[in-house]
Amino acid sequence: MDEQRILTLRERIARFPKTPGVYFMKDSQGRVLYIGKAKDLRSRAGSYFQPSADLLNTRGPEIARMATMVTDIDFLDCETEVDALLREARLIKDIQPQFNAQLKDGKTFPYIEITTGDDFPGVFVTRTPRHKGSKLYGPFSNVTAIRDAVNALQRVFKYRTCELDIRADDASRRFFRPCLLHAIKQCTAPCADLISKDVYKKDIDRLKKFMASKRSVVVRQMTREMNAAADTRDYEEAARLRDRIKSIEALALSGDVHENVQPEAFFVDPTDGLQKLADLLEMESPPRSIEGIDIANLMGAETVGSLVCFIDGKPFKNGYRRFKIKSHEGSDDYASIREVVSRRYRYAAQGEELYPDVILIDGGLGQLHAAQEAFREMDIQPPMVVSLAKRMEEIYIQARSSPVRLPRNNAALRLLQHVRDESHRFAQHYHHILRRKKTFDEDVAQGRRPPSTQ
Repeated sequence: MDEQRILTLRERIARFPKTPGVYFMKDSQGRVLYIGKAKDLRSRAGSYFQPSADLLNTRGPEIARMATMVTDIDFLDCETEVDALLREARLIKDIQPQFNAQLKDGKTFPYIEITTGDDFPGVFVTRTPRHKGSKLYGPFSNVTAIRDAVNALQRVFKYRTCELDIRADDASRRFFRPCLLHAIKQCTAPCADLISKDVYKKDIDRLKKFMASKRSVVVRQMTREMNAAADTRDYEEAARLRDRIKSIEALALSGDVHENVQPEAFFVDPTDGLQKLADLLEMESPPRSIEGIDIANLMGAETVGSLVCFIDGKPFKNGYRRFKIKSHEGSDDYASIREVVSRRYRYAAQGEELYPDVILIDGGLGQLHAAQEAFREMDIQPPMVVSLAKRMEEIYIQARSSPVRLPRNNAALRLLQHVRDESHRFAQHYHHILRRKKTFDEDVAQGRRPPSTQ
């Protein structure tokens, strides 16, 4: 029986792509036992079930025991290894698999933060960004490398890294004695009024432009300087330049602020979020109930819809619903959204259920139009319907001609992201249940598993 289980797993893994991604080890009940990341999904996942695998000595007794419990394995492909690392961390925090010993706590990956709301912006490495008045880069996968990068860049752009409250209108600054960083020419000392606000801003603007670039020109210049130092046998200077190059290159090992969201790094007061959402949507009072809708499928198979409910800005699990799409086959998000909207709100139209104050659709303008079309077909006037597009985090609002883009730390945006992410998680969970059931039924039909005795 165990040989058949391993053979089935190998056959499934043989269909995995040879790309970076995240893999999920599952037991016979469809529960996720372990989540891992990989540079090559097929190779990494397959390494657990090869005849030569010695998991007890190479991975430890817990992983060896986990491997004996695995009856299914799934994957999520990613664009890069860094993306896989960040997604692995996010999924482990959300799912809390039994055999993942690390990344279960609330610790986040760090950001580089430029405090643009200050008269003289500082540059910091932080795991707890400000709620407003800052520009973020990251998250980054290696905090030590990023701290080294900030130190290396300070030698070029000479920004401050202190926590002092420095204000342009503070005349007493001219009596202040700057720290050692000014003496070694790593800071222009705005604390001591040795640089004007406008000149300092130009340095910060150059830094932001550098952070948004590919940085290849700077790396090539520093490499030439390193080689020149080595040619003149100034090995100490060559080593310093080598370390700076490594630090600059580490900046590429980052995720996207909008794509790789870390909710635990940005606490949002639900009351504040609801009030700002009311202002955004021009509502007379803050919405009390919000429902989020999402669609999940894999290559058009086992399409499902999810609906989550938030009351006063907090998840209300008793209001969650899930839908197996029946109106069509294949991948058609618009048709799926129309079906979910029709099935959920037709009873509200008949007065048998209450409408939420806000309906949030996961997607862009097309998804919003699909939801509105479903309401028109039912010949009813919907409540406030909006959609939130993932990539640029643009908010599409009914009856408005163009999307709205809010600051990353805006409380209304963070609340909508929370609803959107929860609906996505719930949809994926139901989707995996159906896929697991389908796989089990296929295995039974082909004699790879005994039928259920229940």
